[in-house]
Amino acid sequence: MSTTARIAVLIPCYNEEAAIAKVVNDFKMTLPNGDVYVYDNNSKDKTAEVAHTAGAIVRTELRRGKGNVIRRMFADIEADIYLLVDGDDTYDAATAFLEGPDVPRALRRLVIEGRADVQRALTAREVDRAAG
Repeated sequence: MSTTARIAVLIPCYNEEAAIAKVVNDFKMTLPNGDVYVYDNNSKDKTAEVAHTAGAIVRTELRRGKGNVIRRMFADIEADIYLLVDGDDTYDAATAFLEGPDVPRALRRLVIEGRADVQRALTAREVDRAAG
């Protein structure tokens, strides 16, 4: 896999109207060559509309439950690297694929080279707890 890998940011959402624009904007700014997908899971608010306005590719999964949404995302979207985040601004987009305590250089290289299948990031809360 080359460094020009296709990156898909996957955001499953249920009633995330309050935070989704910030999440979409942050990931679009951090990964300008990536595609940001929001999968709305029958939200009762304006999650899908707000995400679309923020520039996300918006799709809907009618079957309730995050597991159904995640299965649909991976079935629908082709990419070299998938970045799965929450729509409530749990993950700091600025740390995506950067070297640092939660994304070591060696692991980043393994993901880019296609020798690792999964990389787990720390949530902002986990980073704050570790910093003490």
